[in-house]
Amino acid sequence: MFIEPIDAGRQQTVRLATERCLRRAGEIYRRDFAPIPVTFDLLGRSAGMYRVRHGRRGIRYNAYLFAKYFEDNLAVTVPHEVAHYVTDMLYSLHRVRPHGMEWQAVMRSLGVEPRASGDYDLSGVPVRRQRRFSYACGCSTHRLTAQRHNKVHRGDALYRCRRCGGPLIFAGVPE
Repeated sequence: MFIEPIDAGRQQTVRLATERCLRRAGEIYRRDFAPIPVTFDLLGRSAGMYRVRHGRRGIRYNAYLFAKYFEDNLAVTVPHEVAHYVTDMLYSLHRVRPHGMEWQAVMRSLGVEPRASGDYDLSGVPVRRQRRFSYACGCSTHRLTAQRHNKVHRGDALYRCRRCGGPLIFAGVPE
């Protein structure tokens, strides 16, 4: 069974919920947060994503996951992504962890229990699969996504093992 993405009417409902959530955050933190563009072009396993690209902020939603789990995404994913935006405006993304204590505090202030990801059944939902690359440290092997591998390859990032703290070194061709 293939899931159809949400229609324009439901997209508008999600946009309005995003605006309401942002206004509520403005009341809580006593400041105006600029409106943020909302698109429905996200594919894969994530229901939503806050992103800053070339200085432009935006929230992307997965129209397929919203179609399958509309009420849950309206109640949880919308404030989750708004909380990322608010956290960015209050603290700057460069100074806080993505789901760290600042983001968690914003989530709680919006009346939602902070959780980093949903646990959705993805049957019928188009899922993008990323290639994974093998990396090794002093204690084990790791699988990095193509996006992270490319950052390492360009010299834009260096990843370390959370257990031993050693640098992750490329160990082989894509799996």
